[in-house]
Amino acid sequence: MRFAVLLIPAVLLFPLATGSIAAQSDAIPLAVEKIYAHGPLIGTLPDEVTWSPDGKHLSYLDGGELIDLDPGTGKPHVLVSRAKLASLGGSDGTEQDRDHRQRYNMASYLWSPDSKHILFDANGRLWLYDLATGTGVQVGFTDTPSGDDPKFSPNGDLISFVRNHGLSIVRPREFVDAAPFPVAPPPPVAATTNGQVDWVYEEELDVRSNYFWSPDSKSLAFLQMNETAVSQYPIEDWIPNHASVEMQRYPQPGDSNPELRVGVVSTAGGRINWVKLPLHEGQDYVPRFGWVDRHTVWIETLSRNHKQRVIYFADPSISQSRLVLEINDDKFLDENYDVFVGNGNLVLSDWKDGHNHIYLYSYNPSNPLSASSSDPKQLTSGEFDVTSISVVDAAHRVVNYTSNQGNALEQQLWQVDFEGKRKPITTEPGFHDANFAPDGESYVDLFSTRMEPPRLSICKIGGECKVFWTTRAVEPYRLRAPEQLESKAADGSTLYSTLILPAGATSPGSVPLIVNPYGGPGAQEVQNKWSDSLLFDELLAQHGFAVLHTDNRGTAHRGRDFAQVAYHNMGAAQFEDQLAVLDSTLQKYPQLDKDRLGWWGWSWGGSFTLYALTHSDRFRAGVAVAPVTDWRNYDSIYTERYMGLPLEFPDGYKDFSAVNSAAKLKGRLLLMHGTGDDNVHLENSVQFIQKLIESGIPYDLQIYPRKTHSISGPDVRTHLYNRILAHFELYLKPTAGLEK
Repeated sequence: MRFAVLLIPAVLLFPLATGSIAAQSDAIPLAVEKIYAHGPLIGTLPDEVTWSPDGKHLSYLDGGELIDLDPGTGKPHVLVSRAKLASLGGSDGTEQDRDHRQRYNMASYLWSPDSKHILFDANGRLWLYDLATGTGVQVGFTDTPSGDDPKFSPNGDLISFVRNHGLSIVRPREFVDAAPFPVAPPPPVAATTNGQVDWVYEEELDVRSNYFWSPDSKSLAFLQMNETAVSQYPIEDWIPNHASVEMQRYPQPGDSNPELRVGVVSTAGGRINWVKLPLHEGQDYVPRFGWVDRHTVWIETLSRNHKQRVIYFADPSISQSRLVLEINDDKFLDENYDVFVGNGNLVLSDWKDGHNHIYLYSYNPSNPLSASSSDPKQLTSGEFDVTSISVVDAAHRVVNYTSNQGNALEQQLWQVDFEGKRKPITTEPGFHDANFAPDGESYVDLFSTRMEPPRLSICKIGGECKVFWTTRAVEPYRLRAPEQLESKAADGSTLYSTLILPAGATSPGSVPLIVNPYGGPGAQEVQNKWSDSLLFDELLAQHGFAVLHTDNRGTAHRGRDFAQVAYHNMGAAQFEDQLAVLDSTLQKYPQLDKDRLGWWGWSWGGSFTLYALTHSDRFRAGVAVAPVTDWRNYDSIYTERYMGLPLEFPDGYKDFSAVNSAAKLKGRLLLMHGTGDDNVHLENSVQFIQKLIESGIPYDLQIYPRKTHSISGPDVRTHLYNRILAHFELYLKPTAGLEK
């Protein structure tokens, strides 16, 4: 009988991870420390690239300084120095605060409407910086290190933010360090917030704000969330001598969701006008809302089963509303819930014709509550997906968007007019993301390819581009392009994969193979786009491993039918595709050893690792980072989209949860998890471990105290990837002498 936890002595662990490397003679060999110990090997991309409202400034954070780029010349200069920014800073906040700001793209600064001031959000302290004088004054304190969501009113006279779970405002030009005025404080009901975004909306619906200013700066529309009935999960910090516990509101499948309602309040406070909507007893979702005009709000609702999406127009002052449009699906809707409303036009994307495309609806701008005057117009069509809508320019009657038209593995910028005539904005093969200026003509192009790290350019539609930021050179490492592979799924769908092989490895059966998919909904990994995973893949190849990545059915940007394979199927179909690609790869490359196979993944990929090792005996070793092991443990929004309610699909929740097949685990497993993970809770790994103990199955475990789902930081990333490398060195190398 072996110990339940397989302990690897430290003297063995790290020498294995830094041992001899089979690399090209003229290349600098990679090591985990080179990739992770000192920040990204390619350098850190500029953060928070932002256009000023007048379009005359393009600002971004780089190396602790706020840089201002002249859009006309492309020349940068320091707008706010590192020393001045440091003087405005507060505490770093908790690990969770730092993670949320990075993970959910919470802005640390924003431009005023007059483009003459910048508001800095320094971990809850709000500083108004005057560009003319170069001085900053504190104008507010939110008491919230993250999620305070400050905004200028459209006229620039007021600043709003979330404070004490409600909305407050200050008048920065009249008061300095004045007490905020609570315009919409939360009601005296426990766990009720006004305008504050909860975790599950941030994570699963990409909600970045739950309140919006009216165009005339006189009112605020906000979402109220009553989480009283929402279940709680304890996140414990064991580092202090006296451990502490934070209780997180976290609705699990079948649990009560927050009760919701949209309210409108004057900047003077007082009476709140509530919009009456059929939200099915508060259990549905409100992914997006905003203003049609100064009297009318629009609200998008999503049914709890993700099969119905409805948009309403409402005048809260007279308690009138109308249903503008309704979109339905038999399985689940696409996850892009963005809506663009204004000047009589409503634009959104939908996959009702089989691919995600852009649709234009019209309404009467002089009377939005009157009936629509025409049927929707489909602006794009074809065997490709619109991946996002960037800008709707009603004045010029055009929409700028991103799409994989022409190549399912790439993304280009496109423009389509309101008559449906489209043209490409970018054409260079690779992957383009855009950040458009207020005029819709200039834009920042974030470009990369699989072998070219990201670069940033400032461009004009139909004009030239000027590169203003590039990554550190990676040429000295002589990175090799992986093989691009194509296979067929059982239904005839094309499956795209990449394979990287050790240099010069040709002897039959000489190379162990590691399968490393994500595989879950909403993701696409195999693209002509830079990914830092290439560096670790190359490192594994230099250690003698081959690495295979495949996007199975159920992943994103391949049309509705491809994505909806994940409906009521969170493992079997995906695993079938991975095995099909694996077998064809083994047949094509005889140097691969079918008896020395590994598998690793993170998050859904970690769950996939456990599914593979409990549903097959082909994999000798696996690593699961932050896995969901029981789908009843995960959040309601994500899980119910694919699995429905537990009472309606009990067999699926049982069959697709790896905890129920733990007794069938084959191969050597390493589980890795952060104790502060508020996304996939630590209980998932603990519950799986309990089943392994009951079955007498050994396992390895690596815990990262306080770390969230990202397990971020140079020290822990270095440790984590060294640990993964050592695990495969120990169990997949022929010298290990271990039975399968």
